[in-house]
Amino acid sequence: MNSASAELDPSASPSEPRWVGPGRLREVMSRFATGVTVITVGREHLHAMTANAFSSVSLDPPSVLCSVGHGAVMHQALTAAGRFAVNILGAEQEPLARRFADKERTLGAAQFDGVEWWPGAQTGAPLLAGSLAWVECELTAAHSFGDHTIFIGTVLDAGRRSDGHELLFVNGTFGRPEPASR
Repeated sequence: MNSASAELDPSASPSEPRWVGPGRLREVMSRFATGVTVITVGREHLHAMTANAFSSVSLDPPSVLCSVGHGAVMHQALTAAGRFAVNILGAEQEPLARRFADKERTLGAAQFDGVEWWPGAQTGAPLLAGSLAWVECELTAAHSFGDHTIFIGTVLDAGRRSDGHELLFVNGTFGRPEPASR
């Protein structure tokens, strides 16, 4: 047995399949570091939601995906708006990530009180000041699976800052990447 496999939980043996429930999957997936984003929709559907289920899909056509729970306010807002933005957060934006993840926050335009943002030229969705990068998208497809919908957006516009550190989420906590040692 090599040293890497010695560190694995013996109950996680791939030789005997077993039912994996939501709690176990959440526990296992917590070990996968992700970036942190805030998805936004604008105009009459003004809303924001922190999400880490985000990824690029294709370079041609340029497209991304985000996964949103069926019960989330964002699910209906994004479906109704048909356009959205994804703000990729920097390490100093952890308070924004927490704000837009708070299910008890005030909704509508008031959730943006005190937050610096401007409407995206293509979508009207809020682009958050200080974000490392952003994409504006037109909703092109939606695939319902389990308790979530995977929304695919064709990228209409995109931008990025040239500096800053990324905000990461792993093992239930926020962090930032450590600089590579030389």
